[in-house]
This record gives sequence, C-alpha cells and structure tokens, in this order.
Amino acid sequence: MSDTKFRLNKTDGKIMGVCAGLADYSGIDLTLIRILAVLLTVCGVGSTILLYLLVGMIAPSNRF
Repeated sequence: MSDTKFRLNKTDGKIMGVCAGLADYSGIDLTLIRILAVLLTVCGVGSTILLYLLVGMIAPSNRF
C-alpha cells in the first residue's frame, strides 16, 4: 500500500479512475481489479455500476 487513504487515480484510470485508485490503495494488480469489476457487472450484480458511479463522484482524486 502506497497510500493510507483511498483516492481516485485519474492518470491511470479509464473512465473515472475508481479501479485504478482501488488498485493503488490495495496493492492488487489493476488488471485483476478491472476483470473483477467486469465479472461482477456481467454476472448480474447490478449494484456494481451504481456503486462505481457513486464512488467516482464522492471520492477525492489524486494530486499528480
């Protein structure tokens, strides 16, 4: 873990930087985070999209 607080990573992110920020915070590979997000969305967990958008609007972004 490089940071003690979760922040959006808009430099490495594709849409809002939520997955990239989660990868930075947890230390898990970004590709694995993205695959997990897609699998959760496709497998019928519809709240994944809502949660992604909510986090993207509320969480602070990085200062790079």
